[in-house]
Amino acid sequence: MTHNILIADGLAEAGQALLRSAGEVTFSPKITPEELLAVLPEYHALVVRSRTKVTAKVIEAGQSLKVIGRAGVGVDNIDVPAALARGITVVNSPMAASVSVAEHTFALMLALARHIPAADASFKQGRWEKSAFMGTELSGKTLGLLGLGRIGALVANRAFAFGMSVLAYDPYLSEAQIIERKAEPAAFDEVIARSDYLSLHLPLTKETHGLINAGQFAKMKQGARLVCAARGGVVDEEALRAALDSGRLAGAALDVFAAEPPPPGSVAAHPKVIATPHVGAQTHEAQARAGAAIAEEVVAVLQGKKPRWRVTGE
Repeated sequence: MTHNILIADGLAEAGQALLRSAGEVTFSPKITPEELLAVLPEYHALVVRSRTKVTAKVIEAGQSLKVIGRAGVGVDNIDVPAALARGITVVNSPMAASVSVAEHTFALMLALARHIPAADASFKQGRWEKSAFMGTELSGKTLGLLGLGRIGALVANRAFAFGMSVLAYDPYLSEAQIIERKAEPAAFDEVIARSDYLSLHLPLTKETHGLINAGQFAKMKQGARLVCAARGGVVDEEALRAALDSGRLAGAALDVFAAEPPPPGSVAAHPKVIATPHVGAQTHEAQARAGAAIAEEVVAVLQGKKPRWRVTGE
């Protein structure tokens, strides 16, 4: 049987080549939602990144779908319960971008500590304002991590090298596992209260939506900083704006937003916010790994084999 495979977003050539070895591939990285609905019935596999929204309506249109592959870790753009109810396997590639996102998290922390974007902009406008950009060292500061999975653990490792103290809360890890990952185990509220830098490494779920809100900001240290390269929606952006306006927080660095792209006037435009357009995984290395990894997963499902990274929806 020849399998028809639709790639609806950008995918590295290595991944495309592997998929071509398993079937007829259509590469359509700019396909519109309407076009997707029209053509999907003839495909057995759908490969996406974060741009394409695989809604229940899309899944219903995929009458021949056997597998949906997400090149990356987050699957909040896929209606996983709807797919599973139809007997469609959902797979992702959770390991591919871990190093890139961890490094971007650290880049955001350094940018906050040393006012790098503002200093660069000022300098390129012809000004020489050394005194305006007095920064702070990361060494000796406390980094709080909410979530200590693959990416959080890599961030902890790098923070240790920078001379930071690391606190972590992760309900899925034992205290021994947290210590093994170079962090001090702490309760959720303790991490919030003790951190000079609070970095989020949480999935977006019903439980985590708006988790970092006005109540949490009120518990944070005066002058603390927030970093989020995880998922938009975990942070209550209006509460963040209020915390920045009041001076409770000295700054925030965000790579993800509740709406992407964020609308005009969102917290992304706040003068105390460093914002990047969801580029944590945007490295050549991460994209090559993600493309190859998701292709392997999709091919395994099409060939009746057991994938490594099946998404269960739990």
